Amino acid sequence: MKTIKSILIAAFLLLIGSTADAQVLDPNFPDQVYMKENTRARKPIPYTHLREADVMWSKRVWRTIDLREKFNHPLYYPETRINDRRSLFDVIKDALLTGEITAFDNPVLDDEFKVKMSKVQVEGMFTQWDSTNQVEDPNNPGTFIISPIRIDLNSNSVKAYWIKEDWFFDKQRSVMDVRILGLCPLREKADPSTGEVVGFLPLFWVYFPQCRPVFAKAEVYNMKNDAERRSLDDTFWKRMFQSYIHKESNVYDRTIPAYYTGLDALLEADRVKDDIFKVEHDLWHF
Repeated sequence: MKTIKSILIAAFLLLIGSTADAQVLDPNFPDQVYMKENTRARKPIPYTHLREADVMWSKRVWRTIDLREKFNHPLYYPETRINDRRSLFDVIKDALLTGEITAFDNPVLDDEFKVKMSKVQVEGMFTQWDSTNQVEDPNNPGTFIISPIRIDLNSNSVKAYWIKEDWFFDKQRSVMDVRILGLCPLREKADPSTGEVVGFLPLFWVYFPQCRPVFAKAEVYNMKNDAERRSLDDTFWKRMFQSYIHKESNVYDRTIPAYYTGLDALLEADRVKDDIFKVEHDLWHF
């Protein structure tokens, strides 16, 4: 009798628990007037097939996307994820933790996607512990003990990205085209003595073609129309971001800031961009 009674009680508690879960996931109170299906099922637009024989000219460039610029805010916000939107960094972070995409280490010296980061390395990069923090010992007032603080790498710490891309002229289609190869998030670098931000620190590289299926399902805010949300893949495909060139392929393999600074560096970046335009323009006869 006690056994039967225990079984009935356990079944009743299980029913209550399932009812509570149903209340949490109740579809009768959706935070939208219609069910969004397009974004969840989106797939990236496949690239046009490209043969080596059709590429008659190409140039590799590296760009910097500064998320502090107003035009790039859709890639930075929201700082805290909401129901239907995440920042670019949160999308990359979630995909790395689930194994959908791969991170590559040594972003300063190696951007050729050679050294893969393990899952333990990725998790350790997103969550770190500060072992220098000290607090007063409650059991021994007047003395201090080490109390590690957990420091999570959040979206608001990443304020810029590097982009590696190839520009090329496809004579089969008679167009100048571009394809992004990699993305590298940059976190703010602070002076340990003053706490002042003194630059950016690259974290890792991700291979952009591998990221495209993930980006195609991630919505980006459209300030003109909430019903016409674009995806992250659309944003990069349509070049809906502001950036400046900080490196082009060269015999020295050096960046523009290595030989120009300030306004001269910006003028050199414009010179590289103008050279690409002139190559396309000069291939046509009017």
